[in-house]
Amino acid sequence: MKISREIKTAVLVIGAIALFLFGMSYLKGIDLFSSKNIFYTEFDYNALAPSAPVTIKGNKVGKVEAITYDFETGKTRVSFSVDQRFKFSRNSTIRLYELGLMGGNGLTIIPAKDAEYAENQDFLKSEVEEGLVKSLTSNFSGLSTGLDATLKKADTLLSSLNVLVKDDSEKGLKNAIAELNGTIKSFKSLSYSLNKMISDDSSKLNGMIVNFSETAASFKKLGDTLNNANLGETVAGLDKTLNNLNTVLSGIEEGKGTMGKLMKDEKLYNNFEAAAKELEELLQDIKLHPKRYFRVLSKKEIPYVKAVDTELKK
Repeated sequence: MKISREIKTAVLVIGAIALFLFGMSYLKGIDLFSSKNIFYTEFDYNALAPSAPVTIKGNKVGKVEAITYDFETGKTRVSFSVDQRFKFSRNSTIRLYELGLMGGNGLTIIPAKDAEYAENQDFLKSEVEEGLVKSLTSNFSGLSTGLDATLKKADTLLSSLNVLVKDDSEKGLKNAIAELNGTIKSFKSLSYSLNKMISDDSSKLNGMIVNFSETAASFKKLGDTLNNANLGETVAGLDKTLNNLNTVLSGIEEGKGTMGKLMKDEKLYNNFEAAAKELEELLQDIKLHPKRYFRVLSKKEIPYVKAVDTELKK
């Protein structure tokens, strides 16, 4: 069986309406799926709010559904709901009591001991918690006085605001608004200047960014080159060489080896110094008497004389 488009549309519209009604009922605190009984009572004053709790021994069993004013009796008529599972006597009393410091008021059921249960739509007697009537009376009687004081304060505040707005001096609101307007204009001009400067120097900024990118690439390339050059092995080799050099210098310092003995052995040093001195004298004698050492130049043997003695004879 094929369902027509009109039937589908009607089903969707009805579903949307039902969903809307359910949502509105949920927002108002009405549970459409709970079974409950409705009861009525009345008070001299209205000190309740819709959805105020209805309790029994501190446990919530219902709530206030509606509050209306009875023009014939001058009383406040209250309808409230109670869960059907809760059974209580028809002679029970509905007491108006204070929930807390900032919690408002609520209703509580004071059950009677007879077995005649209350039924849906029954009217139940009521009472007000001791001390609450006095508080309500004082609140209503003092309402006009408090309202009058509030209106006077509001009038004083409006007058002060009017004087502040009309004040043309430096401390007035007009001058403050004008200065604020000038400051905003200055910021606006500065913003235009910054935008123009950025637009004019955009090519320079782009060039700087390109140069920075090229520099970063160069540093990266240098890092790759150093990494590929086995810099770690080179440093390790240099460290090994320095260690060997330190070993040699330590040996010399301790007098080991030829260099060490030369530096530490004073006798060997003196021998080297004497040999150097004799070599110097030999070279000087060769320079003064070359014929003594080269027989080709002279056939006569010339005896060796120290250079110092030769100089003294001269």
